[in-house]
Amino acid sequence: MVHKKIKIKTKGSLDNASLFTYFLEPSSELPFEPRPCVVLCPGGGYAYTSDREAEPVAMRFLAQGIHVVIVRYSVAPAVFPTALLEVGLAIKYIRGVASEYGIDPDRIVTMGFSAGGHLAASYGNFWRSKQVATLLGLLPAEEDQAQPMSRAEREAFSEVLRPNGQILCYPVITSGPHAHRDSFINLLGDNPDENQLYQLSLENTVNSNTPPTFIWHTQTDPAVPVENSLLMVSALQTKGIKMEFHLYPDGPHGMSLADKTTSVDPGMNNPRVAHWIEDAIAFVQRI
Repeated sequence: MVHKKIKIKTKGSLDNASLFTYFLEPSSELPFEPRPCVVLCPGGGYAYTSDREAEPVAMRFLAQGIHVVIVRYSVAPAVFPTALLEVGLAIKYIRGVASEYGIDPDRIVTMGFSAGGHLAASYGNFWRSKQVATLLGLLPAEEDQAQPMSRAEREAFSEVLRPNGQILCYPVITSGPHAHRDSFINLLGDNPDENQLYQLSLENTVNSNTPPTFIWHTQTDPAVPVENSLLMVSALQTKGIKMEFHLYPDGPHGMSLADKTTSVDPGMNNPRVAHWIEDAIAFVQRI
């Protein structure tokens, strides 16, 4: 396994913002073919990035022949769009080294838990925006262009940033009545702009560029109400985005793998919910 820590830096990044690669090494004893890669964003309310939702999850994908990059993105006091741009840098990096590490550049899947799910879903909605490509240096600012770029030229640059799928695990989605308020305070500061709150209430901004989505939640989640996922599912359905949705009747927030590997109390060890990882792996393999 090629395990590296790679610093990532964009405007507003904290000093500890990094990528951690978990790339399967080629071997003469194994079939060599380009493999998918999951870009994993742990949760933590945009206050920290959880260890429970990071390496233990990565190991499950690795065991099934899927590369993983964990994004330890910037959290408060960093504010939007810093973490979003860091995910873009991760995808740009992965596509840049795809041939070296046997990564299929057409099967890069973002994944996030809780607030990390909000980050992954934000990226899924906004990756093709002109602002993101410009801030990441893929497009010159308009004032720096010798002549205006055509739409085709802009889209060619933006394709470097495309997510081919996304996995959202008990995600924060809405800034409305069912919001996880602390996540939005950490992401936007104490006095967020109403327009930003609307844009980052992600059921409002699903669009034709949002990738195929796998999403799961528990009905009894007390921290991030299940309505977050239900709103996202409804928006995906309205826009005709291909999706797979799993709703489990029981379980607390932050279950991660939902088995003894990551459980910190008995309620998080739930064999029924623990099936989600098998279904998520199958989702990635189908991309």
